[in-house]
Amino acid sequence: MSAPPAVEIRGLVKRYGGLAVVDGLDLTADHGRITAVLGPNGAGKTTTIECCEGLRTPDEGTVRVLGLDPRTDAARLRPRVGVMLQDAGLPTGVRALDLLRHVATMYAAPRDVGELTERLGLESFATTTIRRLSGGQRQRLALAAAVVGRPELVFLDEPSAGMDPQSRHAVWDLVRELRADGVAVVLTTHLMDEAEALADHVVVVDHGDVVAQGAVRDLVAAAEDRTLRFAASPALDLAALGAAITASAGGEGAALSVHEPAPGEYTVTGPVTPTTLAALTAWCAAHDVLVTRTSIGRHTLEDAFLDLTGRSLR
Repeated sequence: MSAPPAVEIRGLVKRYGGLAVVDGLDLTADHGRITAVLGPNGAGKTTTIECCEGLRTPDEGTVRVLGLDPRTDAARLRPRVGVMLQDAGLPTGVRALDLLRHVATMYAAPRDVGELTERLGLESFATTTIRRLSGGQRQRLALAAAVVGRPELVFLDEPSAGMDPQSRHAVWDLVRELRADGVAVVLTTHLMDEAEALADHVVVVDHGDVVAQGAVRDLVAAAEDRTLRFAASPALDLAALGAAITASAGGEGAALSVHEPAPGEYTVTGPVTPTTLAALTAWCAAHDVLVTRTSIGRHTLEDAFLDLTGRSLR
């Protein structure tokens, strides 16, 4: 008989004040895979993960972690599951390395603390109290504490938040190593490039339920449109540019949209063609707008995420 999934959620409902923040959600995470759970703020993903960690009790549905109930079987799960919270939840008056050594003593066969310290670059702040650590340093220490016990399943909440590029890639390498060792990794992140780089399976949650899931390539391929990215100055009249592109592209132009994700940075999404690029450059030339950089590519995971969850602020 095959082993159960590392995480199996069926019909999960969690209400606060009568409002369902998680509403009938189903989710499965397998051993030896990285499952990324993505969603806007307030989508219900944090509550879902907290139910898996035994921090909250579902109002309806079932949650099984390594085949066990995370609430009633917490003592049996504790040595088998690692948890890294974004706010760390670490005692602030303790020195970093002292904490990691203490956590290691709680497990029967922990990882070598020295090796883990070197892997995550903890030496430079080993004797510093946690309250004095930067956000990125706390995150590295929290990750070390989550994996030192050789867990079968690890929950990682924003594992590389606040880190410099070197630390970030060290964390990614360790996460990939966990997967290679057969560990189930459940990752929540707002960094789409992190999910795109690491995840075997992506689950997009919005309004308390799963709105899409699959491999990164499948979610991206679901939208076959291309994205035209360009930089320009001065600021553009997006409505006027959009109308010009629409007029040039005939019927297909109705599916094109222009956005400004950052000041001076623009995207045109939809059925982008050579005609679209020609219309863009012609309009910019006519309005004395300097285009400094252009690129055309397939949708990214971030594009797919925005298509699924919308662009409005939460």
